[in-house]
Amino acid sequence: MSLLANVKSVLSGDTLVLTSPNNPAAERTLSLAYVSAPRLSKDGDEPYAFQSREFLRALTVGKQIKFSVSYTIPNSGREYGTALLQDGTQLPDAAVQAGWVKVRDDAGRKEESEDILAKIDTLRSLEAQAKEQGKGLHAGPGGVIEVQNDLGGPEFMNQWKGKTVDGIIERVISGDRLLVRLLLTEKKHWQVMTLIAGIRAPSTERVNQSNGQTQPAEEFGNEARAFVEQRLLQRPVKVKIVGASPQGQLVGAILHPRGNIAEFLLKEGLARCNDFHSTMLGADMAPLRAAEKEAQAARRRLHKAFVAKSTESKDHDATVTKIIGADTIIVRNKAGVEKRISLSSVRGPRAGEPSEAPFRDDAKEFLRKRLIGKHVRISVDGSKPASDEFEAREVATVTHNGKNIGLQLVQEGYCSVIRHRKDDTDRAPNYDELLAAQEAAKEQKKGMWSGKPPKVKQYIDVSESLQKAKLQLSTLSRQRKVPGIVDFCKSGSRFTILVPRESAKLTLVLAGIRAPRAGRTPQEKGEPFGQEALDLANRRCNQRDCEIDVHDIDKVGGFIGDLYVNRESFAKVLVEEGLATVHKYSAEKSGNAAELLAAQDRAKQARKGLWHDWDPSQDVEEEGETTTAGEAAADASVTIDKKPEDYRDVIVTNIDSNGRIKVQEIGKGTDALETLMEEFRQFHLNPTNSATIKDVPKAGDYVAAQFTEDGEWYRARIRSNDRAAKVAEVVYIDYGNSEKQPWSKLRPLNQPQFTVQRLKPQAVDTQLSFVQLPASPDYLGDAINYLYELTEGKRLVASFDYVDSKEGVSYVTLYDGKPEGNNSSESINRSVVLEGHALVARKLKAWERSKVFEPVLKSLREAEAEAKEGRRGIWEYGDITED
Repeated sequence: MSLLANVKSVLSGDTLVLTSPNNPAAERTLSLAYVSAPRLSKDGDEPYAFQSREFLRALTVGKQIKFSVSYTIPNSGREYGTALLQDGTQLPDAAVQAGWVKVRDDAGRKEESEDILAKIDTLRSLEAQAKEQGKGLHAGPGGVIEVQNDLGGPEFMNQWKGKTVDGIIERVISGDRLLVRLLLTEKKHWQVMTLIAGIRAPSTERVNQSNGQTQPAEEFGNEARAFVEQRLLQRPVKVKIVGASPQGQLVGAILHPRGNIAEFLLKEGLARCNDFHSTMLGADMAPLRAAEKEAQAARRRLHKAFVAKSTESKDHDATVTKIIGADTIIVRNKAGVEKRISLSSVRGPRAGEPSEAPFRDDAKEFLRKRLIGKHVRISVDGSKPASDEFEAREVATVTHNGKNIGLQLVQEGYCSVIRHRKDDTDRAPNYDELLAAQEAAKEQKKGMWSGKPPKVKQYIDVSESLQKAKLQLSTLSRQRKVPGIVDFCKSGSRFTILVPRESAKLTLVLAGIRAPRAGRTPQEKGEPFGQEALDLANRRCNQRDCEIDVHDIDKVGGFIGDLYVNRESFAKVLVEEGLATVHKYSAEKSGNAAELLAAQDRAKQARKGLWHDWDPSQDVEEEGETTTAGEAAADASVTIDKKPEDYRDVIVTNIDSNGRIKVQEIGKGTDALETLMEEFRQFHLNPTNSATIKDVPKAGDYVAAQFTEDGEWYRARIRSNDRAAKVAEVVYIDYGNSEKQPWSKLRPLNQPQFTVQRLKPQAVDTQLSFVQLPASPDYLGDAINYLYELTEGKRLVASFDYVDSKEGVSYVTLYDGKPEGNNSSESINRSVVLEGHALVARKLKAWERSKVFEPVLKSLREAEAEAKEGRRGIWEYGDITED
């Protein structure tokens, strides 16, 4: 009786494993009748055993056959028979004819059936032909292939890692674990346990060898094994060798003609991605992640309870205000709200790990230098709920200027990569890249993978006692603009500063001002505006690089001096925001009285902070006296001992009718202005933002105004008002030009992203040093036109000879290109004088009379004499100074 079956596998050149077409789990073993083949064995194959098996495997595996059992061995129950393939090939006839099996010597001895004896005679005839032709087993000595059942030493990986080789799947242990015969050379094969690279499948049913009990399969474990068996068992495959497991098992990508089996398992939800293989696979891990996501989205099998991460976009821009540690920061969004962010999938050095703890400070400093005060892009990947040890926080990918911060930390060995749970969706989108970076950092022995703890920077607290402060004062007071780091803000005007080059930590008290005190705890009530002053200090100064000028010490060891962040005096910022008052005596003693008093006047006029209810009538007289004295002091006492070398690239944006020149400094400010103006333009194109100012505008108010000539919106400030006509004269603060605009066309400038706190006015008020423009309107007009000819549309270099903080004007020498040495003969200042459009100032200011400027004045006077002689410009009718 003939039966149908599918060939599942081939054990040797004469034995098949069959399964029922209707019940794949039902198996039976059929040996080919009357013949025998050499045996495969773990202890060593017989000659030609593999070749014999390969002939039958290639002929039958995966195909349907019709077979009949000729006889059964009573003791073992082993069945022997014949088979017919769908193409008409008969077995064992074809195997005998090819020379890969031999007819048994005892075949037919006890047979009486004429048909069977005739069959055996046919087989012997085919065998004789094979012998005569030297086929298969009859080819002579040889046919031995050495088989190694383990990888051996590191030589195997050194030779074969990264290469793709031929192999045959001998056995499927589970969905991710196979016994593979690697056909590496003609004379030697490796038959080794192989893990499918990049995946982890559920385990199958197995027997515990220690107690003999059967452990049940994990859910979908048997299904995963059957999936692989059906497609790969005893099929020829390509194996890309990517590495070895810690247990010495081969890890490889198994590729059959339709693709990588790992991808198919993942798409069907029969496996999960294995993070431990990510670094071995590199870029090949990406398709596996995509396949897993497809199964998760469809909730297939292992992912049937999968909860997708919210697809709502949570990307936003923010400013980093504090570095908590190497993996945690505080950011503030555009609305001023602060929140804690943990970097996705990375972890900074742990305090409890001896090999990591010494790197905590270096890792935090690495992050501080790159992020503090910077604008970053936050892409929220998930959130962590509050626990006993931690408050709730978001985990996010943070980028600055397009660079992934978490990746940079891992690359430098300052963070390790977290191993996520299998169901954790809060991982970084570049998780595999992070793992690869960590392996590279380990190989290069970077950071905490170096095995050598860094040298810890020790800071001595020189404010600990008055005696220590006195010893340090002489060193610091002799230096100008000492580099430091703001370690902590105690109040609006009191800071802890680290000075790395002195290995010193000190308390700095801002000179010349007094800021209100904030409460020491949230429950304690401080002085009015004390908390606001502290908040501003934290936003602008905390953890920032800074410079300090030390003047003196107080009675308890605090250092009195100036703090500069981004080259701007923070004392001036506090006063200008109305969050501190000027202490006139100490300000004059410190030498910054003029700057601070001018800032205080601006705060009063704007009714800011402490001056919100300021009454001008109460201090007009006092103010007038102060101003007069201040002007006299500024003009009489300022002398310059060394010629300034403060050169800045600028462009001229406007020249006022009085000859004052408005310039923009080229650099970060202009780059930021371009970005802001594009946002500003888009904002005002939106019809929902067309509301005009509601209240009567006051001089000094910031507004948005539409420039008449180009119809674009710009930031502006009201210079004066015509209340009867309801018209304001506005100055465009980033360009310096002005015009009159009806109140009805002005819009409020109260959006946080456009205020002067976000970006200070970019138009700098300047005046040509040593030069006096003519008073006559006609000649003044000619001078202004000539200045436009020399400067319009050009990138110039300005030497800032003197900055008058009280007057709010900088005196400059302009050059069309960087001057060589101290040569001022090519300056625009000299050209204006040489062409008779200006004269050398007849009443020089004190700083202009400084000895260092004598060569400049001499050159200008020579140019003036030449203009007089040539009757140029203002000298066309003679010497106008003779009267």
